[in-house]
Amino acid sequence: MEIPFSERPGRHERHFKRKIDNPLFPRPVTEYSGDDLLEVQRLDHEEIISFLGKFKKLVQQAISLQANEESQVVLDLKAELEKLYETASRLGDQQENNKAALRDLLKVIMATVRAHAGGDAKAEMELQQEELARQQHFSMLEHDLVVDLLDTESLILKDELVAVMLSEDEPQVIAALTMLDEEQRLLLAADAVRIAEKNNLEDDENLKRRIGLIRGDV
Repeated sequence: MEIPFSERPGRHERHFKRKIDNPLFPRPVTEYSGDDLLEVQRLDHEEIISFLGKFKKLVQQAISLQANEESQVVLDLKAELEKLYETASRLGDQQENNKAALRDLLKVIMATVRAHAGGDAKAEMELQQEELARQQHFSMLEHDLVVDLLDTESLILKDELVAVMLSEDEPQVIAALTMLDEEQRLLLAADAVRIAEKNNLEDDENLKRRIGLIRGDV
């Protein structure tokens, strides 16, 4: 029986698929069995189960907050909710409802933080700036590649980064490139040229365009 790929894969299956028959990777997946695919899908499923347990716990903590709760308790909960949102963003399957619930909880928490600020103008301005930064960050988390690169336990190894940037869909790469400065992009482009030459693909038009994109020419 042939095992199908997931419609919405998690991080393990995403990275597994990236490497299939891709000579740009230092360790490509050239042959794999249904058991290999099932294993990465199992790992992704376990992460969903772990997430749901943490999600339930944080929801209960948010519900249990007292009106006069200590500021540090509120701030710690906010940080945990933000961290869990990042986790949800890299999971497989349908996570939109869970992410929406986390955003709603953060709104409630931020209202509590504002109340603790007591109308202080400077504190209010800082909170507005923080909210804008959070919205921008969450927007970036809509890109699978960004999420996978930001992951503290990223499956993308250092010597795989160039292959990923050369192979991933262009919108994903464009988003990821915003996290790099000019020097990092130039170094990445130089490594990309070397890998293309190593695989006799230096004249491949798609790779040439992608290298130009990484370098900032496009």
